[in-house]
Amino acid sequence: MQVKSLLPILTASVALALSGTANAETLRLLTWGSYAPDNIIEMFEAKYPDIDVEVTYSNNEEMIAKLRATGGAGFDLAQPSHDRIYAAQQEFDIYKPLDLTQIDMDNMTPKLLDGVKENATIDGEVYAVPHQWGTTGLIVNKAEAPDVNKWGDLCDPAYKGKTSMRLKRTILLATAYSLGEDPFAAYADLDKYQGILDKVTDTLISCKENIKTYWQGADDLSAMMLSGEVIASESWDSTAYKLFGENPDIMFVPPESGALAWIDTFVLPRKGKADDAAYKWINFVLQPEVVKLMSASTGAIAAINGAADLLPEDKKAAVNAAFTEADINNLKFFANIPAGVEDMEGKALEKIKAATGG
Repeated sequence: MQVKSLLPILTASVALALSGTANAETLRLLTWGSYAPDNIIEMFEAKYPDIDVEVTYSNNEEMIAKLRATGGAGFDLAQPSHDRIYAAQQEFDIYKPLDLTQIDMDNMTPKLLDGVKENATIDGEVYAVPHQWGTTGLIVNKAEAPDVNKWGDLCDPAYKGKTSMRLKRTILLATAYSLGEDPFAAYADLDKYQGILDKVTDTLISCKENIKTYWQGADDLSAMMLSGEVIASESWDSTAYKLFGENPDIMFVPPESGALAWIDTFVLPRKGKADDAAYKWINFVLQPEVVKLMSASTGAIAAINGAADLLPEDKKAAVNAAFTEADINNLKFFANIPAGVEDMEGKALEKIKAATGG
């Protein structure tokens, strides 16, 4: 009789367990390396035990390509930069509008929030909100190259064989500024922009003898800077901030023409299936206590008020050493990329790679 009386209880327990498993939700996150560190995933899953986080690390080009290939399926939350939303949505229809009532925006930095909303509003619907921001400029060993402060200095014969850059679209834009052009203003006239790209291509090909190597990732560049193989390079600021803690001679230097500034965002892929979980993740990772942990992983600054104060002490010191107020005011935020521009830039990069072996 005892066994028989336990059967209904055991049956109910198994049914409840199976029900819980069936109702578990997976948040499929398409993001940048270091934007979903294990400790933060563990904290999130502890708070929301009915949500499992599945992470795919990527970059802007790959995010767009993955979502374009599936029509916006396969992921529930993605993190392209703010200039990769408008044109991609217009051309490929890979995102869906956000329900802003589900997002806690009270603590977001107004300038960054307004900037992203302006870039990512289509037919009155907002498609993105900001997460983290940072810049691309120069990383310089000031003990070895104290006078480097312009993009063009990477091609200065005085530093022959000691400089580096990454052969991606950022160096095209940087070189355009070094030539006295405004590439973003030229987006409105693609014939004019092609003329700028032609000059940039010729400049970067002629610079090849100066370049030690073309770096592929932050670890690659960091190793070369710490070893002294390279003393000046194009770089993300976060890479320079991390190295500043190991060698204070290695600093981030905003170029004279202005550092290029980006804002990584949150967007919902059009065929995502876990919107509620996605909104929970957005709100969770923008809490100050979580931002502090995230900044230790990324080295970037979150888009919330007082985020610079949440950086680890070494990175906070690196930011203060790198930027003056004038440098902040001189930032060049990436503009929305019109349809066709990435193809133009891709052809320029292929021509440079073919000529330089990059």
